[in-house]
Parts: sequence; structure tokens; C-alpha cells
Amino acid sequence: MSDLHAPFVTRCFELADQGRSEGGLPIGSVLVGDGRILGEGYNRRVQQGDPIAHGEMDCLRNAGRRPHYRGTILYTSLSPCMMCAGTIVQFGIPHVVIAENRNFGGNEDFLRERGVRVDVIDDPRCIELMARFIAEHPALWNEDIAEG
Repeated sequence: MSDLHAPFVTRCFELADQGRSEGGLPIGSVLVGDGRILGEGYNRRVQQGDPIAHGEMDCLRNAGRRPHYRGTILYTSLSPCMMCAGTIVQFGIPHVVIAENRNFGGNEDFLRERGVRVDVIDDPRCIELMARFIAEHPALWNEDIAEG
């Protein structure tokens, strides 16, 4: 992982672990512009009883209104679902850095086909955290990805 991405991927992991510690899903996200965090969030579906409170959505909500997303990078601990991928495309976020896609393949091709640069880091912390969560809470995971 490049030194440029390391602090932001680490922050995604920390946010994901915070969500897990609250009884939710371990998925964290940060929006970065000009090398600084503009917003951050994590999956709060369980905590808030909100079916669309995914990590990326929480992050963007916390970043607040913006006139545009040119030059931003969205970091996420797990490959985005279709809802989050659609939001990335809708907002014109040009670059997504995914900490891991082994536990969930997400919609990377959808993003790439629409001109979004997608980098996958294969962060071992995020891979292990998500794998452990899925093994320990399969019903909750299936609910999150709408399978079950």
C-alpha cells in the first residue's frame, strides 16, 4: 500500500472496528480531498435501524453538502454495494480506494465502466475483520447485503 493511502485505509479500519464494537457491521469509509479527511463514517444500519446507513453513505452524509466532488477520493474498508456504488457515480466521485474485496466483491466493474478509478489494496486487517464478522454473524451479514 502506498504511503499516500495508508493513513486513510487505517482510518477506515478504525471506523469499521468501531462499528463492530457497537454491535453493527464492520465497514468504515472516509472521503478525502487535498490530502485531508472531509468526512468519515461507518455502517450504522443496526445502531440506527436505518437500512441505508451503509459506511459510504454515512461518510458522505457526514461530509455534508458539496458543490462537487472533483479531486476527491472515497476510501472504504469493503468493496461498495450497488447502492453505494450508484451514489459514488451519481456524485461524480472520481476515485475509490477499496481496502478489501475478498469477502464481498461489490460493484467494482460497475464503477470502472462509468469512469471511476478503482484501486484495491488487500489490507489484511480489513480482510480478517470482515471474515470474522461474517463467520460470527451470518444472518446479520446476509441482511446487510439483502440475501437471506
